[in-house]
Amino acid sequence: MNEFSLALIECYNGWGWGQLPTDPESVAVTSAILKAIIAVGIVLATMGGCLYAVLLERKVAAWCQGRVGPCRTTFPMLMWFPVVGRILTYCGFIQPLADGGKLFLREEPIPGHVTKWLYHLAPCLALAPALVTLVMMPFTSYIDPETGKETAMMLCNMNPGFVFVVAVSSLGAYGTILAGWSSNSKYPFLASMRIGAQVISYELCIVTSILPIVLLTAANTDANPLSFFSIVSQQSDWWNIMLVPVSAIIYFSAMLAEMGRLPFDVPESETDTVGGFHTEYGTFKFGLFFVGEYLHIILGSIIFTLFFLGGWHILPFLPQIDGVWGSVLGLCCLLFKAFCLMFLIVWIRWTLPRFRFDQVMHLCWKALLPIAIVNLLAYFVIVTFIDLA
Repeated sequence: MNEFSLALIECYNGWGWGQLPTDPESVAVTSAILKAIIAVGIVLATMGGCLYAVLLERKVAAWCQGRVGPCRTTFPMLMWFPVVGRILTYCGFIQPLADGGKLFLREEPIPGHVTKWLYHLAPCLALAPALVTLVMMPFTSYIDPETGKETAMMLCNMNPGFVFVVAVSSLGAYGTILAGWSSNSKYPFLASMRIGAQVISYELCIVTSILPIVLLTAANTDANPLSFFSIVSQQSDWWNIMLVPVSAIIYFSAMLAEMGRLPFDVPESETDTVGGFHTEYGTFKFGLFFVGEYLHIILGSIIFTLFFLGGWHILPFLPQIDGVWGSVLGLCCLLFKAFCLMFLIVWIRWTLPRFRFDQVMHLCWKALLPIAIVNLLAYFVIVTFIDLA
């Protein structure tokens, strides 16, 4: 029986839909059912969010270039509904569904020169690690109105939480590397080699930029400093972006490189690698790579929010509301911050030019990583001095 299961049952009972039993045997069964429902709901919501992240990309691109964007695709007879039909059509909300159906229903040619079993495995490896990290994400917290105890609303509160997330999320690079390797074509292979070098390099920047946050969390709280919940909880007064702004800048830059987004998308550069690692892919398998890319954008925005923007805390120094409505408000606040970050990521893509591959590696090894190391040493000295004082 864990705290998350009891918090779920208390939340359900707080809505007034009915009363779930709280005896130990009933809690074990009920919590397993609720966890399964929440896990499926999170995966479905995230996959649906990937579809509409594409719409966000196209709308922001149209806005940056003075165009309209998707505004024609609709369902038969949908325009018969004067308000709803026009909003769904002219705002482009039907376009992601049409794109997904088009990718799913097209004929899928498989080149004869590929290594087939690795060719089929690569899209799954690119998508699966991002889905696994969802179980470690605390989306909000629940404060018991009677006792004041705060519980993280997350499926698995592992002790080395962020270490697990960083390690597993980086495994998605194996799928893209395998896609280029199995294609048996020189341009995808070149792109896969770029991915391997880029991920290894910028992973060092990501970890080094996070360690000052771990030091501050360990200095300000007695809880586990490697847990996402502890990192967010100690940001109730000061957000980490105020305390460690250099780490936030380094992490955001390295996060863009990990995602392969402009200006760091040299593995997919059309000017010198045709289409990158997925040159030989089409239809549904290409769609899996596409979904994996936008899934990493969503997860990266959520992780940045948890690390630097206070997570589900609305504003600095503003106490969180207890009870069920406080949890709902915290969830909406987290999603709003993540949406703003996604908008910024897309905006950067359509604003900055693509770097050359040597410039990408130069930025990491000669600029970001040395600054991150100096920043870490500085905060190590500061935290040590505060503890001794």
